[in-house]
Amino acid sequence: MEKRNIRGLFPEELETAMQELGEPKFRAKQIFQWTQRGAASFDEMTNLSAALRAKLSDKFSLTAPKCIEKRESTDGTIKYLWQLADGNTIETVLMRYRHGNTVCISTQVGCRMGCTFCASTIGGLVRNLDAGEMLEEVICTAKDAGEKISNIVLMGIGEPLDNYDEVLRFLKLVNHPDGCNIGMRHITLSTCGLIEEIDKLASNKLQLTLSVSLHAPDDETRNQIMPISRKSSVRELLEASARYYKETGRRVSFEYAMIDGVNDSKAHAKKLAERIKEIGGHVNLIPLNPIAERTLGASAKEKLEVFEQTLKQAGINVTLRRSLGEDIDAACGQLRRRKESEGSE
Repeated sequence: MEKRNIRGLFPEELETAMQELGEPKFRAKQIFQWTQRGAASFDEMTNLSAALRAKLSDKFSLTAPKCIEKRESTDGTIKYLWQLADGNTIETVLMRYRHGNTVCISTQVGCRMGCTFCASTIGGLVRNLDAGEMLEEVICTAKDAGEKISNIVLMGIGEPLDNYDEVLRFLKLVNHPDGCNIGMRHITLSTCGLIEEIDKLASNKLQLTLSVSLHAPDDETRNQIMPISRKSSVRELLEASARYYKETGRRVSFEYAMIDGVNDSKAHAKKLAERIKEIGGHVNLIPLNPIAERTLGASAKEKLEVFEQTLKQAGINVTLRRSLGEDIDAACGQLRRRKESEGSE
């Protein structure tokens, strides 16, 4: 039977485990502190007896991912390719801003959503990450960079809401006051639009930011680039976004990758403005970072500017996102995909 990753356990769960092992409950807090500080093995837990460390090793797993590639951009962005205990690889990106450091984490090995502009989904879904593995991305990135992490975005490889239970566990763990203690308002979760899971997330009333990968204002355009749209229409997704805002009081952010000749016309901008006005929210325009395996290209600078101005003139709150890490394969899944391709040659 596969051992459970102890880094993904809450203090109260560790207390129960201590009772089962015949150990005093106060050991749970010590163990939790070690796991949240980034201990890579039970041997590092020097304030625990050798006997207890042996018991823990028999019952639980505790590892840290191995960095097999690290690439630093001229803009200060760092991309990590981590190798997990089972040999699978994931990516994490550290982005430096004036307001603090943001880490973009993966939630799955691969992805099954099939978006045509994304490298993460090439090859499909391998497996979900557990909460402890997601936490390791944050902790190990901070340790390697030697810098404090202020913000987290679940926007790397994988669809977070396709791994709902473990992602929810991660969110509560990384927010724990005895752990990383990163506030929910400093966390953004990105989804391509799993409506049932959006409603489930809303019911938890967490104060994180929901970021919806919209990328088109109508079903015809969205169907071309996002297979998930065949399951739920743009209108249904926007209605779910409105419910999320009503339930949590947190306005939704809409991601919109600008793809040349696909979704970047002035007509698309006007239609998008009409849709967003109905429910409110912020639009992030993202210059597409092209990937080798796809034929889609980035919109010209002039088109980006016209699109942005059209939205602003319609009263939409919009930001044209600065592209980071273009020189280090920083878009989701690019570095992992390149490494896999090299290995298969």
